[in-house]
Amino acid sequence: MADVIVIGAGLNGLVAANYLAKAGKSVLVLERRAIVGGQAATETLSDGFMVDVLHAGGQLRPDIVTDLDLARHGLPAATSDALISLLPDGRQLRLAAEQDAQTQASISAISRKDAERWPDFVAFMNEAAGFLDAAYRTPMPRLPHVSLSEGLPLARLGLKLRSLGPRDMFRIIRMLPMSALELTEEWFESDVMRAAIGAVAIHGSTLGPMSAGSGYTLIHNWLNRGGPGHKRVVGGVGRIADALVAALKARGGEVRTSADVKTILQDDHRVRGVQLAGGEEVMAPIVVSGADPRHTLLDLVGAPELPPEFVWRTQSIKMRASVAKVHLLTDGNHGLPQGTCVVAPSVLYVERAYDAAKYGQVSTAPYLELTANGSVVSIHFQFAPYKLRESEWGQERALLERIAVETAAEALPQLKASIRELKSLTPLDLEMTYGLTEGDLNHGQLLLDQMFFMRPMPGWSTHRTPIDGLYLCGNGVHGGGGISGASGRNAAAAVLKG
Repeated sequence: MADVIVIGAGLNGLVAANYLAKAGKSVLVLERRAIVGGQAATETLSDGFMVDVLHAGGQLRPDIVTDLDLARHGLPAATSDALISLLPDGRQLRLAAEQDAQTQASISAISRKDAERWPDFVAFMNEAAGFLDAAYRTPMPRLPHVSLSEGLPLARLGLKLRSLGPRDMFRIIRMLPMSALELTEEWFESDVMRAAIGAVAIHGSTLGPMSAGSGYTLIHNWLNRGGPGHKRVVGGVGRIADALVAALKARGGEVRTSADVKTILQDDHRVRGVQLAGGEEVMAPIVVSGADPRHTLLDLVGAPELPPEFVWRTQSIKMRASVAKVHLLTDGNHGLPQGTCVVAPSVLYVERAYDAAKYGQVSTAPYLELTANGSVVSIHFQFAPYKLRESEWGQERALLERIAVETAAEALPQLKASIRELKSLTPLDLEMTYGLTEGDLNHGQLLLDQMFFMRPMPGWSTHRTPIDGLYLCGNGVHGGGGISGASGRNAAAAVLKG
């Protein structure tokens, strides 16, 4: 019998497991699939066709890497990509957080004024990301009743905000509910610049650059990426999970794959353990779930075991995903430059791509993000809504693949002839294969009413649940969304606090 069972060997589950094992707990991680990593899996689709299936890059928060000594367990250093906007006239706009001559020259070719403002914008975004990182480290209270112990961390966060100075404090607070368009209009005159930054804001979210709250998602994605482009790990994002598993085993923890948890066992609202798909029961006084809150609470626990109002709030968590993936194995002559490339030529183009999702349609002129790893090209496709109004995903896969390839080929004329093999993942695939309810990478959209103390739902932002001993650690709780490990770190702290 373990002290703690962790459901899911995704990054947040593995991070939580490591912190708990480091604190002396005996930990067992149960993973439904045959491989670890969750959203951060690097998988071989066929001979020579190895891909980062869901995320082109990512890096755990630096404090987690240090705390868990992951470099010693094989975690490579990550390098930053520039963001490269592929424009219809063949030009390329390069944006990098690091100040270099290439970025300045690229922006100057579009707008000299924007090139002059770029260093100040990067400095401001880094400051805003630093504040958001501090907010994600801060335990959120169960409003409206805030105890003294919960209020002190919030007070420290307030001091952090004040330390930025009146001007930047005001800017950051004001930025959270703004649209990415409103924000970028205050900084840049070029629509091309506004569109490229707006693409960062809406990546992974069912929002457009004109949507309220896309200012917040811009800071969130900038924080996780370390700038406009991705952090790329040599060997793929799967190396992060490998290092976490190695670290966990060194601390005495255990990981079991092909162990599908079907039920969280509880008695009189106290967790007892879990039951696997084959009927095996595994007992532990504490269970930490890396699955999304809706699946954990409504499927694994079951609505009859929970208070009616809590069930209603859980059912109301907004998923609304609209992300698909298309991976291409090419002969190597794809023509894609090194970096995080986007097809987002104008703000209106990206907003119209989002419009399709509002009406349950696959965008025919989508926002794409493209990355290359040798001969493999990965396409992140928005917008492809989970819920199609007039069709089903079983009928629309070919359409998705055709639009993705043709849109990418308009910017990369060599691409189509170089393709040797293709693999697509629809939002339904993301749900069925990777356990993402409605295909939502964030386990609940990053919206103004689903952030901070309202994540995953108002009154339940402390990682706890109505079942004593059951905690949530996935992307759907405070600090989650993307690859960072923050919600796993925070959940482990909540468990240890008791």
